[in-house]
Amino acid sequence: MIIIIILAFDIALFTSSRRPKALHKIYAVTDFDFCPFDDWLLATCSADETVKLWRFSGSSAKSEAVVTLGPEAVRIECVLFHPAADGVLTTGAGNTAKVWDLTRQKAFVALEDHGDQIQSLCWKQDGSLLGSSCKDKKLRIFDPRASSLAVQSIEGHKTNKDSRVIWLSSTENIISTGFSQLREREVKLWDTRKFTSSITLTCSLCNTGSLSACAFTADGDFVILPVNQCLMEAKSKGAALVPKLILDVMACEVLRVLQLTENCIIPVTYTVPRKSQKEFHEDLFPDTVGAIPAMAAQDWWSGSNKEVRLKSASITQCGCERLCMSVCSVTLCVCGCVRECLQSNQSPSSSPLTSPSMTSLSSTSGKSSGFVTSPQSQKSLHSLFGSSSKFRHVQGLVSHRDTHITNLKGLNLTIPGECDGFCVNRERAAIPLSISGGQIAVLELSKHGRLPDGAIPTIQNTAAVVDMSWDPFDCSRLAVAGEDAKIRVWRIPDGGLTEIISKPETVLPGHPEKIYSIKFHPLAADILASSSHDMTVKIWNLDTGKMVIELKGHKDQIFSLCWSPNGQFLSTVCRDGKIRIYDPRRSVSPLQEGPGPERNRGARILWVCGGQYLLVSGFNSLSERQVYLYKAEALSAGVVATASLDMAPSTLIPFYDEDTRTVFLTGKGDTKVCIFEIQTENPHFLECSTFCSADLHKGFGFLPKTECNVREVEFARAWRLSHSSLEMVLFSVPRVKKEFFQDDIFPETSVWWKFALSASAWLSGSNQQHQKISLQPSNMTPVSAAPKEAPVRKYPTSAFYLEEKTDDQKKEELLSAMVAKLGNLDDPLPQDAFEGVDEEEWVSKVSASQVQHQGWLTCHKIHKV
Repeated sequence: MIIIIILAFDIALFTSSRRPKALHKIYAVTDFDFCPFDDWLLATCSADETVKLWRFSGSSAKSEAVVTLGPEAVRIECVLFHPAADGVLTTGAGNTAKVWDLTRQKAFVALEDHGDQIQSLCWKQDGSLLGSSCKDKKLRIFDPRASSLAVQSIEGHKTNKDSRVIWLSSTENIISTGFSQLREREVKLWDTRKFTSSITLTCSLCNTGSLSACAFTADGDFVILPVNQCLMEAKSKGAALVPKLILDVMACEVLRVLQLTENCIIPVTYTVPRKSQKEFHEDLFPDTVGAIPAMAAQDWWSGSNKEVRLKSASITQCGCERLCMSVCSVTLCVCGCVRECLQSNQSPSSSPLTSPSMTSLSSTSGKSSGFVTSPQSQKSLHSLFGSSSKFRHVQGLVSHRDTHITNLKGLNLTIPGECDGFCVNRERAAIPLSISGGQIAVLELSKHGRLPDGAIPTIQNTAAVVDMSWDPFDCSRLAVAGEDAKIRVWRIPDGGLTEIISKPETVLPGHPEKIYSIKFHPLAADILASSSHDMTVKIWNLDTGKMVIELKGHKDQIFSLCWSPNGQFLSTVCRDGKIRIYDPRRSVSPLQEGPGPERNRGARILWVCGGQYLLVSGFNSLSERQVYLYKAEALSAGVVATASLDMAPSTLIPFYDEDTRTVFLTGKGDTKVCIFEIQTENPHFLECSTFCSADLHKGFGFLPKTECNVREVEFARAWRLSHSSLEMVLFSVPRVKKEFFQDDIFPETSVWWKFALSASAWLSGSNQQHQKISLQPSNMTPVSAAPKEAPVRKYPTSAFYLEEKTDDQKKEELLSAMVAKLGNLDDPLPQDAFEGVDEEEWVSKVSASQVQHQGWLTCHKIHKV
């Protein structure tokens, strides 16, 4: 058993990074603890005399606590989760320790038998006994279910300076740290069965600013043996011990400590030298504590004593391909593949934190790496470890600067949130400018480079731009909605703009009130839908310039609208908290209604998975950006799955690729694009790599699949609008055999840039589908048809041959093999040709690279995080 002792340890303080709107008192956090059974649940206590529980969701945190306990009469100093029972929390405030039942948010018991302020608390591994250290210099042992008084107590250290106590797993021994009368650091080992004096004592274990590791042994006399001392480069502000199940066991890493300094986190790893690192060393890695609670809170309070089920640290036991971790500011949690592995034996009813009485603590219980998915219990290995997306390592690459369009000036940064910011097709980009008169710059994407410093030809829209959309079947036609509630359709001449255009091709009278968004029909030519402040959706026939259908039923602002892939239905998401599906040619009233996002701050809607589902981006009640998935044929059933991203003010704009079922999510003013693969079975959201840009982008626009370079496994291509330039971003999947066409990535794609119906045909009730084409180049072979590699021959062991030969033959062959390996003794060795270094340089390099080690344990400080 290894004990890590941190000296000069200061508690890091959590304070709000946001400036308060009104002057109010901010309290410092005094202690915190992650739940051992839920990586996303954090308990904190502070000087405001309360304990708060916070629910994390992926990479984001809530701005409000989900549960608050207290207030107590004095400042709370300690908070600690029960090691075996789910929903049990311990706190220390003043001279009282309380054990809380989180399911009822009430205290089981108050342990008031302390003579002064409590300094630390610790549980025995099965949770049967609770230990404490106190400012009155005493160590105490409590049986909280039997009595509120200590069952044992003894003077621990001679001074009332800060002390700590920990329990040695499931043994009867505890370790305490403190100071002697001479203010020397002390480490004491105690046997709670003979709680009269310490078994062994270590003084002045190490110097300030160092990290010491000691081994506890119970062979014969109980002793604490110093194993390693590591001098730290910076002063410690805190430290955390990484869970055993995410160590690099194949490298014989037995411990990893994360040191928190003033401005970074430094991993310090402890390894045991072994001759071979090709197999799992069971003697170094006994089974360790898992993450499945052994009992519920009420079971523990009724007298049950159970330890958490142990898990093997062997990678082969869980089947995970990789082990990794995510680090938060002062502590850590286990990432997706490991966390799901730990929960492999958890039943749906094993955690009281998901019971109806605690719905505020966990509204959706299923987890994946970094986001929340549907709560159904899964049994298969596929579900336990989480589905693996083939796009999980997608790479976003900004094209060479020579392909950029730079020196953009006067961009309109106040365009409404319902607009994507700009729009792009295969040939052109339309960008609204801040110049009066609603001017729009139209750039030819084939003309790269720097724009002239002077004025450029624009479209004079007359009214400020509200939304824009290129005709998907005509790269020269642009529809623009203005603040004057009119829709103008512009025709761009061949070769691009050479002068200011002020006369539109068509002007639609629009709505009586402000227009919010416009969308072209995906299959029928000349069909355009628009939504307005008048709470209606109008469908226009651009061929005749008239409104043909008016959809009603909305009770507030329409945030977004979208056509279904087959063009038969139209969906909307509204400020009144509803999602609606219309069949415009049959009824002007909604075909279905269902609940939308919780917060009415803005939302977007898309049809995905061939029209089976609706994807909606919006905000929850805590202003966290989320993505919701709904079953299109059962809107009233509510959300099927939810993915939480982060907290930011801008609405997430989704872009969906039907061929790969990937969705790209970003907002105006963001620097990153989040990518998910969507599937029709649990888990519905598969998280992929995130693309990050160097500066804020004002918009993203994606191009047809035919623009992608399939030879480089590029499955999506987009234009990114920044403050002063347009640059192309290429999204590709890393593959080894690029000489073959990756037909699993590139199925036949829809020719959505050609219309399948005329406006009159669609209005009369006709339905049609887009044609499909293959993206496979004529000179490439599909990877599915690639020749199989020749199997590697498995030779029998040498013993197979040796058994059939005489001793003389064995000796002769062995000698020949040795001579062949050695080669000609007259040949110079490769190292003979190496040049040396000066003696002074050699000495300086050796002294600078010394690694401190002692005994059998070696400590390495890794790169800064």
